[in-house]
Amino acid sequence: MDGGAVMCGGGVGNRAGTRGDRGGATVLVVAMAGVLMFVMGGLAAAGGLVTAQRRAQAAADLTALAGASALADVGGPTDACAAADRVAGRNAAVLDACTPDGRTIRVTVSVAGPDVPWKEVMVTAQARAGPG
Repeated sequence: MDGGAVMCGGGVGNRAGTRGDRGGATVLVVAMAGVLMFVMGGLAAAGGLVTAQRRAQAAADLTALAGASALADVGGPTDACAAADRVAGRNAAVLDACTPDGRTIRVTVSVAGPDVPWKEVMVTAQARAGPG
């Protein structure tokens, strides 16, 4: 005997203990890719909503300013709402409400939100313009 260790059973060449782990990394990578795609879809939808809200608010502000300008020039609430409607249309928005009150005007506009297959999304914004 030379005093060396003798290995029986689970030596280096025995692969019986690792056979059940084959392909485990592939399943993990596929699962993580699915989670990543889900998160990216959510972030894209949130970004689309923020962009649509900014467009709606800009359109509402411009629409209210056009309506207030028409009130100051013409003095009629019908003409002010017509001017507001024209400006809303030029900004790819829909004028939902127009309420002249003395020399001020309040408007509500809506724009199309991000495209989702299961629902039509509309984003609304309000603005007020006039002296004071």
